[in-house]
Amino acid sequence: MADRQQARSECTFDFSGRRVLVTGASRGIGEAIARAFGEAGADLVLTGRRAETLEATAEPLRQIGRDVICRAVDQTSVEAVRSGLADLPPLDVLINNAGVEDVRAASEIDEPLWDKIVDTNLKGAFFVAQAAAASMEAAGGGAIVNLASLTSFVGVPTAVPYSASKSGVLGMTRALAAEWAPKGIRVNAIAPGYFETELTSDFYEDPEWVARMTASVPAGRLGEMQDLTGATLFLASDAARYIAGQCLVIDGGFLAQI
Repeated sequence: MADRQQARSECTFDFSGRRVLVTGASRGIGEAIARAFGEAGADLVLTGRRAETLEATAEPLRQIGRDVICRAVDQTSVEAVRSGLADLPPLDVLINNAGVEDVRAASEIDEPLWDKIVDTNLKGAFFVAQAAAASMEAAGGGAIVNLASLTSFVGVPTAVPYSASKSGVLGMTRALAAEWAPKGIRVNAIAPGYFETELTSDFYEDPEWVARMTASVPAGRLGEMQDLTGATLFLASDAARYIAGQCLVIDGGFLAQI
């Protein structure tokens, strides 16, 4: 059974000859998605706060013959986004993944923290999409997949700025889809459920939390990175060419039972 499930989860999408921009690609979800696109044949542009940290993602992809460009981009700065994404080869796909979080009670949130989270997750994501769309439009079209969240749909205590930013990402996805579909640019989103990354590692260090959350997921387990990559490749592929403005929730059924 396990072998059959693994076989069904393997990606058969071919992105040979396409260039994919993945933001926040030095770790976690961004790293996993970049690796999946590289294994599917894509050349890549990887961004993160420090170019040197992207090399760990880039080097294995270069070893399998992919062309990989690494750019340092501070998503809280529109100027940094525009300069960091200037002079790139034409883009076919954007995975708008970069994000930050800080678990804190609402009464303890100050303006710098609010600005850091919202500017990175929402403002920065928009201006990255704007830059990528200009490249895609010139080339005749493309696909954008934004990273939303379960907090785009439900409230989570101690995550107010993050929830606000990710709710904004969902609204942005729908609005951009409506505006850019006539240009041949499809905009969709994925909303991951519970996946262990550096952003969520504090939760995973609590065995009681892990047990409680696992029990709340109908699938009976928390997410694994390969659960995300196939869905992302699908939305970026020609198989999804008539899908726009949608958000695919990848949570093992968690939201379905609330």
